[in-house]
Amino acid sequence: MDVENPSGLRVDRADPSDWAALAKIDSVAAAGDPTRRDSIRRWCEQGAVLMARDSSGPLGYIVLEYHFFEQGFATMLMVAPGARRRGVGARLLTAAEAVCTTAKLFTSTNVSNHPMQQLLQRVGWHPVGLLHGLDEGDPELFYLCPSARLRDGTGTGG
Repeated sequence: MDVENPSGLRVDRADPSDWAALAKIDSVAAAGDPTRRDSIRRWCEQGAVLMARDSSGPLGYIVLEYHFFEQGFATMLMVAPGARRRGVGARLLTAAEAVCTTAKLFTSTNVSNHPMQQLLQRVGWHPVGLLHGLDEGDPELFYLCPSARLRDGTGTGG
């Protein structure tokens, strides 16, 4: 056990070969959604996935992409059902903040996803907008990471 990290949790970039293990802990992919499984494989192949794991294996992952107005965007944050409420999501967000290469880092979640909203508020992200029309009857709420927490603390990404 690591004294600096008593939980044994570590976060590092997923390898392309990690996609199947991540699909097993992803509740949507594990329920048989082939589109999510394909997305996980593609994200891993593109090097866009940071994975949290301990000695038992993968506990969660976050996907960091740069397609949202050429800014960082956490496209997906997934924590295994059995690992939720143990700090895994917060660690993944912190890891994404540390590697983000742009001046801004965004994410979004449905208005109905209260656990994700609570996590984002707890770690200090700020709500910045609401978009209707993606999921009928369940608007998307966008959040922004405080720029002082990105890479060098200036929000420059460098």
